[in-house]
Amino acid sequence: MARSKNKIDFRLLTKVSKLYYEDNLNQDEIVARLHISRSTISRLLSQAREEGIVKIIVIPPTGTYAALETCIEQKYGVEEVIVADVPAPDSPQMMARELGAAAANYLLRVLAPNDVVGVSWGYTIRGMVAALEPKSFPNVRIVQMTGGIGKPESESHATELCHKLARTLSCKLALLPAPGIVQNKQTREVYLLDEHVRTAINLLPKITMAIVGIGSLNSYSISVRDETILTQADLNEAIANGAVGDLANRFIDSHGQPVQAELNERIIGIGLDDLRQIPRVVGVAGGANKIEPIRAALRGKLIDVLITDQATAEDLAKTKPSKPDPAPAPNPARQSGK
Repeated sequence: MARSKNKIDFRLLTKVSKLYYEDNLNQDEIVARLHISRSTISRLLSQAREEGIVKIIVIPPTGTYAALETCIEQKYGVEEVIVADVPAPDSPQMMARELGAAAANYLLRVLAPNDVVGVSWGYTIRGMVAALEPKSFPNVRIVQMTGGIGKPESESHATELCHKLARTLSCKLALLPAPGIVQNKQTREVYLLDEHVRTAINLLPKITMAIVGIGSLNSYSISVRDETILTQADLNEAIANGAVGDLANRFIDSHGQPVQAELNERIIGIGLDDLRQIPRVVGVAGGANKIEPIRAALRGKLIDVLITDQATAEDLAKTKPSKPDPAPAPNPARQSGK
């Protein structure tokens, strides 16, 4: 006669579970007390969860948004989303400070000893640099990916940001000593002949991680900063061609595709195709005026990691994306880097 299946020993399941979860005994201590093997204890703890004797519940602390982060990660197919708690999302200063702090924490968490880190510019990037604690990464190299925007004394100027970042991390630095946007194509070609400019440009394909702001077409983007940098005619042309924002001075449309404009021939810095080849691109942006540009960057697979605020994240999570353009070809560099 075949032996019947052993009955579940609910008493033992409960005993082991209480010792482990309530009395905080480790498995070796339970072995000594109950005189059963360690493998049996592991099996019993797993069985206790299966039978519903033990239920593990993750209770997110106030100010954390794990479910929201997962929703956006799955919706847009990105590697990671970090949602920062910004008490006053309508305040650009608070937005830059809180997102900057979140970006600083992320950078220190993932920074590898030999990384080549590309940096653009912007208020949230400035917030990241300000929030960083001094560390020593002697073999890391910071690379300025875009020419300078605005007056050199401005704290959001790309060159000054890279200087401060390299000093804080005690690492190497490669600057791009040129304006981000020049008056004509001929001027750009002259700058590209400069030895120091070429040094930075040649390092762009070696970048392993990029940190970029995401600009909108209003007062907090490059678009209305200074007529000597970007004229109203430049902006009108970009808008006419579908621009909703910019990454690293490059205008993108609602699907994250590059906007065709004469301006592209006057930009000194990384292009969108080169940006896509970087194994990990971290976009740091938030606020109501950034929702469309952020959504566009996500649709266009221009960023792998998004750091944003809770109000922006909620909007990104609930808004149904329109039908995207054909996705760009898979990037082997990013696939191997994830």
